[in-house]
Amino acid sequence: MNLNPDEIKAAIRAKVIELAKALDMDASGVTDDDILPATGVLDSGAILELVVWFEASYDFRIKQEDMNIDNLGSINAMTDFLLSSKQA
Repeated sequence: MNLNPDEIKAAIRAKVIELAKALDMDASGVTDDDILPATGVLDSGAILELVVWFEASYDFRIKQEDMNIDNLGSINAMTDFLLSSKQA
């Protein structure tokens, strides 16, 4: 599978904006390095939905021990985690 980091980031960003909009929040200013839970634009349910979408979209399962802020806390972290997981 050939994964383009810019395309992955764009897809994650679009999903964050979509989930935030459903909560009447504006996530258009969220950067790739912002810690998503700290931004306040997504509640815990939306973060869970983002993780489920992430797994389904990129056809991989995140192990319980890998579900942490270092791997899933920001758009950049999610992209890096996906790329390193797919190379392993």
